[in-house]
Amino acid sequence: MINNFWFEAKNINCFKNGFRVIKDLNLKISYSENVILIGPNGSGKSSLIEIINRNIYPVIDNKSKMKIFDQELINLWELRKRISTVNNEIKNRINPNIQVFDLILSGLYGRYCYVKNKSERDSYKVEKIIKKMNISNLSKKNFSYLSDGEKQISLIARALIKKPEILILDEPVANLDYKSKFFVVDKINKLSKSNTKILCVTHDISTITKIYDRIILLKNGKIIADGDQNKVINSKNLNKLYGIQVKVNKNNGYWNINRLSK
Repeated sequence: MINNFWFEAKNINCFKNGFRVIKDLNLKISYSENVILIGPNGSGKSSLIEIINRNIYPVIDNKSKMKIFDQELINLWELRKRISTVNNEIKNRINPNIQVFDLILSGLYGRYCYVKNKSERDSYKVEKIIKKMNISNLSKKNFSYLSDGEKQISLIARALIKKPEILILDEPVANLDYKSKFFVVDKINKLSKSNTKILCVTHDISTITKIYDRIILLKNGKIIADGDQNKVINSKNLNKLYGIQVKVNKNNGYWNINRLSK
């Protein structure tokens, strides 16, 4: 029997530094859907990503179960091949003088530095993804010369070089100005046409576009809403999520949130 889900969690709890950061999680994510996980700071979003990437481990007992790619115990090397994660912490590891071409190529080797003796085959893979993402103009630029949006897209290209099944984007538009933010969102939208599925983690509902089949709202380590964006994204749910009175509306396919006056 074929399993349709790459991630399955049943009654999962997880602790960090003595605090329960994930509470009684019941969640299944299928191979066929792009998912966006939304929650305020401290909601457990990053902890869930750490669980998926096996950086932290949940408490497993008789009532709980967790599987990734239908395996309860998955080899970390296999996991790294099948899931690529882009977070903002990665930028601190990168040599500012590395060119974008070499940065993307380094993803084939699990590094963040220049790779000597690269093969023609590897170079072809880089050229292919640069063309696919339409970033040829960035190819020979040093990483330090890029805008924040260009840095983010270069890191996403690096994450995609191994053709992962799942791409996790952890706060992909955090700290970006409007121009960079729209640049990144547009590139992510185009990526949705590839075979790689996206799990995006954010606190910003303006990141939600039509490519996302499913929206999950997470607060205090618990899922408070889960489903189609037109059902989940509304003022009532966002008031509950953020603990403030807001009004939500949709304009030209993009969601906006406005705080109501006291």
